[in-house]
Amino acid sequence: MKAAGSNCRRAAGSNGRRAAGTPPPLWRDADFRRLWVGQAASQFGAQATQVILPLVAVVSLDAGAGQLGLLRAVEQAPILLLSLFAGAWVDRRRTRTVMVAADLGRALALAAIPATYVLGLLGMPALLVAALLVGVLSVYFDVAYQASLVRLVDRDRLMQGNSALEGSRSAAQIGGPALGGMLMSLFSGPVAVVTGAFFFALSSASIHRIRGHERVPEPAAGPARTGPQILEGLRFVAGNPALRAVGVASALFQFWFAALMTVYLLYLPRGLHLSPTAIGLALAAMGPGAVVGSLLAARLPGRFGYGKVLVSSAVVADGVMLGVPALHSSSLITLPALLVINFLFGTFGQLVNVTVMAVRQGLTPVRIQGRVVATINFAGMGLTPIGSVLGGYLAGSWGLRTSLLATAVALSLSPLFMAFSPLARLGRRLPLPYGTPLQAPRRFTPAGSGTHRARTGWPPWRRG
Repeated sequence: MKAAGSNCRRAAGSNGRRAAGTPPPLWRDADFRRLWVGQAASQFGAQATQVILPLVAVVSLDAGAGQLGLLRAVEQAPILLLSLFAGAWVDRRRTRTVMVAADLGRALALAAIPATYVLGLLGMPALLVAALLVGVLSVYFDVAYQASLVRLVDRDRLMQGNSALEGSRSAAQIGGPALGGMLMSLFSGPVAVVTGAFFFALSSASIHRIRGHERVPEPAAGPARTGPQILEGLRFVAGNPALRAVGVASALFQFWFAALMTVYLLYLPRGLHLSPTAIGLALAAMGPGAVVGSLLAARLPGRFGYGKVLVSSAVVADGVMLGVPALHSSSLITLPALLVINFLFGTFGQLVNVTVMAVRQGLTPVRIQGRVVATINFAGMGLTPIGSVLGGYLAGSWGLRTSLLATAVALSLSPLFMAFSPLARLGRRLPLPYGTPLQAPRRFTPAGSGTHRARTGWPPWRRG
């Protein structure tokens, strides 16, 4: 009996360690599969729509450059105007409901375009209204789906979930635009728009089938006021050293990446004299790289540590862009080198994205997830228009090669900042939400002593 009991305890301990090290696959969770299918369909619809709507304006409505720019601006403006409000709003509601309503709304907005075409009412005003509605609802869906995972799955499976969701988003970035372009070549613009509506409707139907209990935050006492809730999200990010570092690193990266891409897209055709086909092939290499990065993100942080993976991946991803200004149009290795550079940038850049998302989810209490997502998105994307303008100015003043080298060097400011921030000290386990009491190691705590909990200060990932 004693030996049997010892064997049982040993087996239980082994299973416990195995469970702690390798959590069960999320694919066995039907609700997660429904979320993943819905999010993948939504991302395909969004990526295809970003190509189809401008092509409808140019091909079907003969829109000029100014009208096309206005169309893109109308669709993108809600990111800056509504992100903070959307974060506060989503935190008070079930994310499943928000996602279902947002994608159903996007499907209806796009379905209205062929309807106006049949009635002879299709014009730029109708297209602008549809683009605005799609942009507004996209803000709410994106905030909700990023906040939903932490409410639906356990903490030890967040990296699996983020890896799967980001992998489908990367696949959509590859296939969505290609699908949109193919449909525009096969059908008329208004008919091609129906494809986007179909994907959004599919997403809404799949997410609606989620049946599990969602851990919705407890409502605050008294009437909910959006302004104070937005300020709470801003203060939480500003007051949390790791989240503050995420916001600053994101802002540095997005600003200089916007400047670099403005020069990059000019450098490929004018500096390297590449054909449109070659340019498309080179840029498409980022997509498969992002898929590989999503797969690596499911394993590497738990093995080497979140901090090491974050900093080293950011260094590699941003550093490889320094190789682009060294390329010349007369070289036979130019296109293969661009493919390798963009693949590596996609791989390690996506590894950073997935790892940062898991860290942000781990540090943030459930009740404020939406506001933290919105605050970091706002901080990261808010400066991109200025970065794009700066890139254009540098390209015209300094020349393409010099300005590309300067912006590629400046891009390294983000990983440099991360290396000296609290993010670099993250260990192999996800941190608990900031301010949460941590459980003390059992071997130092006498049973029944009543002191089985211990509070610690920053940083929260330093556990016993």
